[in-house]
Amino acid sequence: MRKAFLVFAITTLAIMGVLTYVNWKFAFLGLIFIPLILMGFYDMFQSKRTIRRNFPLLGRMRYLLEALGPGARQYFIESDTDGKPFNRLQRSLVYQRSKKETDSNPFGTQLDLYEIGYQWINHSIKAIPFSQVNSNPRVKIGSSQCEKPYEASLFNISAMSYGSLSKNAILALNHGAKQGGFYHNTGEGGLSPYHLQGGDVVWNIGTGYFSCRDKNGNFSYEEFVKRATLDNVKMIEIKFSQGAKPGHGGILPKEKVTDEIAAIRLVEKGHDIISPPTHSAFKTPLELMEFVKLLRKGSGGKPIGMKICIGNKSEFIAICKAMVQTKTTFDFITVDGGEGGTGAAPQEYSDHVGMPLRDALAFVYDCLVGFDLKKDIKIICSGKIITGFDIIKTLSIGADLCNSARGMMFALGCIQALECHANTCPTGVATQNPRLTKGLVPEEKSIRVARFQHETVKSAMELMASAGIDHPDKVDRSVVSMRVDRTQIKTFEETYPELKVGCLLDGSKVPNEMFRFWKNASAEHF
Repeated sequence: MRKAFLVFAITTLAIMGVLTYVNWKFAFLGLIFIPLILMGFYDMFQSKRTIRRNFPLLGRMRYLLEALGPGARQYFIESDTDGKPFNRLQRSLVYQRSKKETDSNPFGTQLDLYEIGYQWINHSIKAIPFSQVNSNPRVKIGSSQCEKPYEASLFNISAMSYGSLSKNAILALNHGAKQGGFYHNTGEGGLSPYHLQGGDVVWNIGTGYFSCRDKNGNFSYEEFVKRATLDNVKMIEIKFSQGAKPGHGGILPKEKVTDEIAAIRLVEKGHDIISPPTHSAFKTPLELMEFVKLLRKGSGGKPIGMKICIGNKSEFIAICKAMVQTKTTFDFITVDGGEGGTGAAPQEYSDHVGMPLRDALAFVYDCLVGFDLKKDIKIICSGKIITGFDIIKTLSIGADLCNSARGMMFALGCIQALECHANTCPTGVATQNPRLTKGLVPEEKSIRVARFQHETVKSAMELMASAGIDHPDKVDRSVVSMRVDRTQIKTFEETYPELKVGCLLDGSKVPNEMFRFWKNASAEHF
């Protein structure tokens, strides 16, 4: 093959020389063929890529087709229900609602209603007229230990950091939150000026303690107080783990670390910013409760919560035991499902680490009920929530309100190009490249974010009304049914039987399926 290409190259050059001599107009052919021939020669003698070495020039087609593959599949091959992680029907619904276009479907559903896992709402003959349902209910977050409780929306912006997302994306999200009256979670990347544009903010504090750390990376109470007492900061969230990469810590590639980001996070520029997998401010559940009291004091009494993707069940039960023992409770717990994930993560972590949202949510709710803590703690959930039905499903299992990350990214214009990790996002959402971010106009996209949130909450409330329910607090596990095989149907109430209030406070009353985890859990250690 190499000899054949060499003969072809020499022959081509000879022919081009003759043509150029005969008529100078043929000289422009050299502009096309000479670079191709040079690439072919390079391919013949390079040693890193076998395909190109064995098939000079032609072998490059393989890499071109591979690069074009994801886009080609998305736009020309996949059906409306095949795409991953979100299919075309789901993405289109967000686009339509964010632009306030018609979101009705013609000719019936495209879903297979007899597929295992299919879910639906059990509507009621006593459905409530939509006009009688509050289209924008609020959820009060704040236990008796909280001096400044917060009235949250049913649907909010989940944790996404400035750095992972562009400045314009953060601006658009925060302005959208302000317009729609819902909150904007900062993500663990710190509290930036772009989060403080008037929208309500939940400050997410991860293991890197960005925006509240000293030069050694340890938690700084002084830096925390400076920011936690700001008016826009409504709640504080201690991040243990996220659905994309639980137990791994966060990663911001050095290509995305600008001088501004380094200043916001209180870190040094020039290398990847990696959050440790564990916290250094506390080592045990009991120490965690002391940390909670410290944050509550430093914030002036604002709600303090935690974000966790459930892994070892005993560790969460240990936290519950610590809350009971110290009589110090969180005001909210954000449950992130293993299917969550907007940032870069190793594939094994995305695919095989972390409990899926539905199971994790049921477990957390049951633990709080079993320790008689649920009355003081609100549950927030996140993980592929983009529709009104997604909200109803999570409320049915035990959530009080929901967050969405990728849904809000779609509202910003994300096309699921799957380039979030490469700093090449074509829509300017997940990149720090000025050439790309300038295409995202915050003033325009903020309106779309607010519309999407409003229409999604409206959809959820209409679904509740169809089920004869007038308030989110009344949604329980009997509301949603699921096909468990081709002929059997169960409600969430049957799939996830609820525990009795207080049954985990006494070892003699702990259900058998929970006893091993309960026995291994201690407030003294994780």
